[in-house]
Amino acid sequence: MRVGAVDIGTNSMRLLITDAGTEIGRWVAVTGLGRGVDTTGTLSPEGIEESLVALGHFGEIMEAEGVERRMAIATSAARDASNRELFFDLAQTALSVRPTLVSGEVEARLAYAGATAGVRLPQPVVVSDIGGGSTEFVTRDGAESIDIGSVRLTERAIPNRPPPAAEMEKARSLVADLCRDVRLETRTLIGVAGSWTSLAAIAQGLPEYSRDRVHGHRMTKGDLVSLIDSLAGKTEAETAAIPSLDPKRAPVILAGALIAEGVMEVLGMDEVLVSEHDTLDGVALELLALP
Repeated sequence: MRVGAVDIGTNSMRLLITDAGTEIGRWVAVTGLGRGVDTTGTLSPEGIEESLVALGHFGEIMEAEGVERRMAIATSAARDASNRELFFDLAQTALSVRPTLVSGEVEARLAYAGATAGVRLPQPVVVSDIGGGSTEFVTRDGAESIDIGSVRLTERAIPNRPPPAAEMEKARSLVADLCRDVRLETRTLIGVAGSWTSLAAIAQGLPEYSRDRVHGHRMTKGDLVSLIDSLAGKTEAETAAIPSLDPKRAPVILAGALIAEGVMEVLGMDEVLVSEHDTLDGVALELLALP
């Protein structure tokens, strides 16, 4: 059974195709669908247009690859947007399946299932999924979602590059305040999705992004703090020039790093295991389990 899973996120569109559990390929397009939704409550025409181009491409790929079952989920930006149904109408045409709006809790459960499938790790495990609009802390028994992601934090606290010290202080304070009620016992922290994977690639100084080098990389808190210091001193253009970073992530990767720092601090962890397996893999597992 060949299945296609699509994740319509706040900052990126992603596609995974698997055949009976064997990965055929992954595709990602950073489109910034949720830029501005935190203040306007709507998806912008520019974000919709760019996202629909990516989703149309995904639809063509699934058709060419003979996908038999497909599912698309929409997350934080769509949850907050008053015009999401209009976007869903257009996305349905592009993908030949209507996106399903999922809660933060469902999104988190899918991320946990995808990140931990077939892996034996010291328990308890917490999966951290830093999105553009929200961040999830997920355990085997449940999930906690905080209403901040790399796009939201950028817009709320650190719009300038390099950011002045006051903006960095505001961003760290905001993350700490939103994380303050998270109380989870943790022996293994797994970081999934674009912020964690991009940071792992940059921390290793890769000449280009490599899924093989990123998947399974163990990043220390010290590595992350050094990386934040480096990113905080760069302009957006200098950040975009980092060889292993998708240039379209340049505006928000510092915010993603600050959230990652906050996650490690609130959980009391000095190391994170970065995984390429996440929500997409969880959706694919559900599709494969259907009768």
